[in-house]
Amino acid sequence: MNWDIVEGNWKQFKGKVKEQWGDLTDDHLEVIAGKRDKLAGKIQEAYGITKDEAELQITKFEKLNKDVPPKHLP
Repeated sequence: MNWDIVEGNWKQFKGKVKEQWGDLTDDHLEVIAGKRDKLAGKIQEAYGITKDEAELQITKFEKLNKDVPPKHLP
């Protein structure tokens, strides 16, 4: 998963992130704005986990969604 693409198409990816981490609020998602490091921090805050655990969860999320292009791309 290319985070430059995610950042540029954040509106399309927000739903996937929200599905994975339902405790993240819309405000969290606005702050994250497609930035991987901010996503990790907000996951840590929302779930009370370590940075390493948040990174592990994001890595798993990336693997599960590696072939998911934004809706407007082929």
